[in-house]
Amino acid sequence: MLIHQEQRLQTFSNFLTMSKNPFHVMIVPTLGCPSNCAYCWSSDEHSPVMKKETIDAVATWLQDAWDGPVTFTFHGGEPLLAGYDFFSYALPLLAERFSEVQAEFAIQTNLWLMTPELAELFAAYHIPIGSSIDGPEDITDSQRGRGYFERTMQGYQISREKGLSVRFICTFTSRSIAHKEEIVSFFAEHGFPLKLHPALPSMKSDTPSEWALEPTEYGDLLSYLLDVQLLHLDEMTIMNIHDLCRSVFTGYGSVCTYADCMGYTFAIGPDGSIYPCYRFIGMPAFVMGSVHDVPKPTREDLMNSAAGRVLDSFREVVDRSCQGCRHISSCRGGCPYNAIVPTDGKMEGVDPYCEAYKRIFDEIRDRLDTELYAPKKRSKREQRKSVDGIQGLVQRLQ
Repeated sequence: MLIHQEQRLQTFSNFLTMSKNPFHVMIVPTLGCPSNCAYCWSSDEHSPVMKKETIDAVATWLQDAWDGPVTFTFHGGEPLLAGYDFFSYALPLLAERFSEVQAEFAIQTNLWLMTPELAELFAAYHIPIGSSIDGPEDITDSQRGRGYFERTMQGYQISREKGLSVRFICTFTSRSIAHKEEIVSFFAEHGFPLKLHPALPSMKSDTPSEWALEPTEYGDLLSYLLDVQLLHLDEMTIMNIHDLCRSVFTGYGSVCTYADCMGYTFAIGPDGSIYPCYRFIGMPAFVMGSVHDVPKPTREDLMNSAAGRVLDSFREVVDRSCQGCRHISSCRGGCPYNAIVPTDGKMEGVDPYCEAYKRIFDEIRDRLDTELYAPKKRSKREQRKSVDGIQGLVQRLQ
């Protein structure tokens, strides 16, 4: 029986390992945003809006730089500020230019500016929507501004009426963490899959730690959510826990925090500047090139830029700092942006949230080892319930 379990899990691991992430281009049409979230550091009310000529240049640049699968994610600020005309031009252009590799699209938006016309356009291109609410209305509005929740839910209704898939990201802050049970219950009661982000320090903020979740608090939260997910496998989905378990089984990170994304993820700012990630947009020191450059920059050109070399050095930092850690292949030192925030742009250590990552990876691995290798130490009742543990969760990922 034990051999059968291990073979089944290894087969699933092999299957997941085949699904590597494609080239990922994050298009930021503007850093402007109509909302005023207290902890936000990625918006700029003076930001320009991307022109159609820049979208043309994005397509031309990428056709020369990459010939494999590609995913385009529209991000911000608030991307819907670009308007219907922008998206009705950009989507067919990119879909046609990359038809041979079947380009995929996604968008991250607060949904305030969603209209039936935009929803129909996004539905035509099968675009999944990521949006943001932080729990019940009072908690969300206390962090994101009065009326945020209501306006986002209005956009949600328009999106769902047109058949769009919408998932919400919940940002846990140093203030909302005290209400974690209420927030989790809200997502469960409404049938919303829960995907969470910790509020993080930023190089763009004058008060980077005011809302940020401490690593110890984040570790406590992930541990709590693991317990919740295993107790309610059939009632709710906590996407972070699924991603973490997937990372343990495949041996590589399946979401950006834990993935070696450098050289395969780039972000395009409103003026066509190329950055390592959307979190750097608006920071001149991290411009790697431009889609308007002649000749067009190759991946090698971008990674050989000053910003590219800083980010690329993260691999060496991880190999040196994390040697001997049993989670190194699943985690890869966390997020390089997080790693350089405490050192003002210098790459000197791994992600400060390493403490939280290591804790949750330890818990997942230790529970799995108990399920697989210590059945005789458990009662028959516990053995019968083992399918509802880590193994049961993994089976639901297939």
